[in-house]
Amino acid sequence: MGNETPGERRERLRQKELSNPSSSGHGSNLADLVGGLGWKGTGIFIFQIVAGFIIYSLFFR
Repeated sequence: MGNETPGERRERLRQKELSNPSSSGHGSNLADLVGGLGWKGTGIFIFQIVAGFIIYSLFFR
């Protein structure tokens, strides 16, 4: 640990945080969700949000 580069230190801390996500104090966030879905899942997620907004605006106008 004494002679690790700043990049190695960042990576070590990131891996430690990933192995214990509750230590960050945040829980799950949008970045974690989108990162786990991939680009197709993200596209479907955005489409569902837009479609839900359109349907909501049509019925509750």
